[in-house]
Amino acid sequence: MLSFDFTPGRRVQCGWRSRYRPPRGGSTITNWRGSMSLTLSLADLGPLQSELARTRSSLSENRIAARIVERDHTVWKPDPTEISNRLGWLDSPATLLSQLPGIETFVDAARSDGLTHALLLGMGGSSLAPEVFRRLFGVSAGYLDLAVLDSTDPVAIANATRDLDPARTLFIAATKSGGTVETLSLTKYCYGLAVAAVGREQAGQQFVAITDPGSGLADLAAELGFRHTFLNDPDIGGRYAALSCFGMVPARLCGIDVERLLTLSVEAVKDIVDDGVGLSLGAVMGAAALAGRNKLTFVTSPTLSPVGVWIEQLIAESTGKEGKGILPVDGEPLTSPDAYGSDRLFVRMRMSGEQHEDAAVRALVDAAQPVADLQFDDVHDVGAAMFTWEVATIVASHLLLINPFDQPDVEAAKILARSMMEAYRAQGQLPEQTPVLETEGIAVYGDVEADSLAGVLRRFLADADDGAYLSLQAYVPSAAETDAALTAIRQQIRSGWRLATSAGYGPRYLHSTGQLHKGDDGAGLFLQITCDHTTDLDIPDEPGGDTSAVSFGTLIAAQALGDQQALLEGGRQVLRLHLGTDIVAGLKTITDALGVAHQT
Repeated sequence: MLSFDFTPGRRVQCGWRSRYRPPRGGSTITNWRGSMSLTLSLADLGPLQSELARTRSSLSENRIAARIVERDHTVWKPDPTEISNRLGWLDSPATLLSQLPGIETFVDAARSDGLTHALLLGMGGSSLAPEVFRRLFGVSAGYLDLAVLDSTDPVAIANATRDLDPARTLFIAATKSGGTVETLSLTKYCYGLAVAAVGREQAGQQFVAITDPGSGLADLAAELGFRHTFLNDPDIGGRYAALSCFGMVPARLCGIDVERLLTLSVEAVKDIVDDGVGLSLGAVMGAAALAGRNKLTFVTSPTLSPVGVWIEQLIAESTGKEGKGILPVDGEPLTSPDAYGSDRLFVRMRMSGEQHEDAAVRALVDAAQPVADLQFDDVHDVGAAMFTWEVATIVASHLLLINPFDQPDVEAAKILARSMMEAYRAQGQLPEQTPVLETEGIAVYGDVEADSLAGVLRRFLADADDGAYLSLQAYVPSAAETDAALTAIRQQIRSGWRLATSAGYGPRYLHSTGQLHKGDDGAGLFLQITCDHTTDLDIPDEPGGDTSAVSFGTLIAAQALGDQQALLEGGRQVLRLHLGTDIVAGLKTITDALGVAHQT
């Protein structure tokens, strides 16, 4: 057992431990321990059944489950670099259970001090799990109402902070590396809000940091007198950190029963060597990808729909490298089987007995599309399910002969964005691009020329090969109306060109699917959408400072340009459409143009 000193400003160290048990099998696999139950049905895999049998036999013969438990890096690569020091997540559930008394003390103190809201500042693995937990469970009475800010869009930042009372808000700065530009920029900005509300001497008490030992954020937190600093196990990578301090501290702040969630997750840990759900799901994913079915499409019930974005990041960033990858397709509404090619594997996720898309799923099975079915007995099984998906992802990565724990292509976009920012500081503006077309309020940038937006889109999409996909990269503020408009674009592309689609807000997607975009086999087409900002906000040079060399509007523009350039340098096809300030109207114009493009 670890003990903690939770006096203000103390750093809290997160450690590790675990337990396991031995093998079993079947085509319907149920992981059951205590009150935890996840059931995976593999009865409807159709063309993949024979491949799955061979794959599971290979996994058994090569002792993959046991070797994962033994922390054997050769499961993935002969070189232990970025493998041996990335397996701490295997112990996260038990570790965090041992830490709960200290976390509870911290949460009680925050509530006693009158804090009513929490705003998490983070990207990717530092923010997605807390967002999932908040959307799944809501906020318990008397706890902090948690929101997540993972954007550099100035309108999004203004919307997230406009109605907050900084004096009653706990700002959670979360980054493993301690140097994530988005997180540090947001922290500087929000620290200024706190200084204005409570004064410089007390401002640090409105903040808590979650980071790795020795990081720049840990040093900054000590310098500014943050309320606490949680030091996470450094052997846990960001996308595998849901059941570590990064996920559990924010979850407990909003009153989620993390003890129950973690207890059920510990039971999932024991199933690794039992040929349970994780190993079997990973076998399906890997076998499907090797057979060309590398578009993993989620059919998720409304209850569990928040989980998709977290799984998307986990799989895309883990598998998209070395010219390989599994594209997670989340949020794409289900339709008739004739809209899908032979590159799909469907996974339905729902609560046990929940009726969701039954007729549509049966139609897929009848059309020989492979469908796996994952059922939860309890919504608190989400932690166990996250652990199970982590196991599945590393098993699939073994089959693809890749290291699931590195991200070799992520840095390219960051380097180019930094060079754009350096150009801005030197010249007072970002590098300019010349549109190939300006029409209907939209400026078109790319190598595709035509005399109409529909013509541009038709030529762009004509380059799609078999197995291609379309990634929609929206550097615009998120909103329900915008979500719906982006979904309409995805539906037009799928129905017109039978392409799998994914969509993400920038720069958020850079920390999720961005690795896959640049590391896979190059089959993607990238439709980047940018806009004019109705407001802008300065990024303080120093926390609470009055000077600023750059704004959030400039930063997000540099990030969009940087990723565009990184994709182009990687031989990818990119089309950028720049909207005005009416984003929903601009997106509808694109949808209408796609309809025309398909018909001509």
